[in-house]
Amino acid sequence: MTTHTTSPSPSPRTPGSDFARLSKKIADAGLMDRRPGYYAIRITVVAALYAAGWVAFVLVGPSWWTLAVAAFLALAFGQVALVAHDVAHRQVFRLRGPSETAGRIAGACIGMGYGWWQDKHTRHHANPNHEGLDPDIAPDLLVWSQDQARAAKGLPRLIGRRQAFLFFPLLTLEGFNLHVASARALANRSLKNRVLEGALLFGHFAVYLTALFLVLPLGMAIAFLAVHQGLFGVYLGSIFAPNHKGMPILTGEDRPDFLRRQVLTSRNVRGGRFTDVMLGGLNHQIEHHLFPSMPSPNLRKAQPIVRRHCEELGVPYLETGLITSYRQVLAGLHRAGAPIRSTRVPA
Repeated sequence: MTTHTTSPSPSPRTPGSDFARLSKKIADAGLMDRRPGYYAIRITVVAALYAAGWVAFVLVGPSWWTLAVAAFLALAFGQVALVAHDVAHRQVFRLRGPSETAGRIAGACIGMGYGWWQDKHTRHHANPNHEGLDPDIAPDLLVWSQDQARAAKGLPRLIGRRQAFLFFPLLTLEGFNLHVASARALANRSLKNRVLEGALLFGHFAVYLTALFLVLPLGMAIAFLAVHQGLFGVYLGSIFAPNHKGMPILTGEDRPDFLRRQVLTSRNVRGGRFTDVMLGGLNHQIEHHLFPSMPSPNLRKAQPIVRRHCEELGVPYLETGLITSYRQVLAGLHRAGAPIRSTRVPA
């Protein structure tokens, strides 16, 4: 990925007014209104899928068919994560108290530290794809820009040479990474409700592992763990990768106004209602970033308003198919690793 920005022609209006006018159009259309009926049904369905998965796990018992249950539960865990995402953005409940309670319950169901994730995700929304400010593009195993590639050492440098080819295989570790990062965050004394978060997190680990090794023999339990967590990671990565990866990266003081900062670094994914369900509405990433508290079923309705507004301003608005979005992600990763490939790896 080349570190660059895309700037449209300067607007004759003040930057803040561009978003203010769009916000008024969205509000006038009633798209910021709560959708309690929708979320009541969605949460009930997701909870039922989650419970059905664990009932099936017990009923199938020590049979290799349990790996099919593992795949089903990976999907259920991903849907719970998407509900937690909407809850964290106060799309479900207006007040902080109910939002945090529901978010912690959802996080506990999948082994995710809600407070840690909410802080990380809030910083991402404030400065998407800004190197140094967006934690989602901080260099770790992968490098997201050529500057990061030049500074990479050790394993990231080794992986960076072929990271586009390794991206999807590495996603099998994303579920485990979610758990490890949540646990590591507990060492941060500034984390709110640290004791509660730790109790919920390790309570999940204890119940999850006890169930696996109580119901299944050792080898089968390990296989279930690998399939379940591996597919959970792939599902999460497949949801979130198309949103920003391969899009322009901002650096230093390069911070456009709010509307351009969100639109220019985000990518929408075309699709129907099935795509909305599987990606939790995050296929409408541009609209979500502009209006994070908008209920996800309203994002599709907001899209033509946002697109038309961007066209009037001359702000590029990117929407692709799902496969094309993955191609762009992988192409961005390949470009980012170019400096590593152009130099010899030290012996």
